[in-house]
Amino acid sequence: MNDTGSMPRQAARDSSGAEPGSGAPRRDRLYQELARTLLADLAEAGVRPGERLPPERELSQRYDVSRPTVREALIALEVQGLIEVRLGSGAYLKALPDGAEPAAFAVSAFEVTEARLLVEPEVAGLAAAQIDAQELAQLAALVDGIAQENARHAGTESADRDFHLLIARASRNTALLRIVEDLWALRAASPETALLYAKARAANIQPVVEEHTAILRALEARDPAAARAAMRAHLNAVLDSLLFATEERAIEEARRASLSRKARIAHTME
Repeated sequence: MNDTGSMPRQAARDSSGAEPGSGAPRRDRLYQELARTLLADLAEAGVRPGERLPPERELSQRYDVSRPTVREALIALEVQGLIEVRLGSGAYLKALPDGAEPAAFAVSAFEVTEARLLVEPEVAGLAAAQIDAQELAQLAALVDGIAQENARHAGTESADRDFHLLIARASRNTALLRIVEDLWALRAASPETALLYAKARAANIQPVVEEHTAILRALEARDPAAARAAMRAHLNAVLDSLLFATEERAIEEARRASLSRKARIAHTME
């Protein structure tokens, strides 16, 4: 089958992910259900390794799901070595899983960031009322550290992690600190999450200094509402950047823009 071939379109799911009229709750996340359905349809259609999958937009329409859901599904299959995503070309089947060993899934970057979006704004609000001058100075130094790591393009984000964990400690709530630590640990340990962040780095997406500065300013003002809003805006932007990172065209454009900026800078220094 080529990218215009016909695979049987599955019945659309409702927002709960169950088949219409089934009354059965969905046990998997929608992207996991989509990944399994896609593999089953590829097998039924006789697709062979090396053949190209339909483009993302077509899969979104065919299965009546959002494009972010399609992206999550493809990333999950890529991590398992079942498909290969080639920059500027699309996704290609590498292998179909053994029927006795169905596809397994880790935690996706979208799931981790969604959880952070639910937790960290409230943590920042608590921290605004509790944080001390020494911790504020440490946060300011970590913002500088984020800028330095960005300039080195080394792919490390330890200053970003330390920034968020310090805010969690400043909340003076050990349970919340453990939750934030666990979410960052999941980000590092999940192969699916690690792959998407690698794609983000390849697209020159880095922690945004201005967003962290806005959080710092709200904490310095001891303003819980502003701290919540700044953290929420930051994590919403992280979600947007993850969506950007999964767009092959966007990755190519980002790379071209990066090369263009470097060329302009080099020209001005001649």
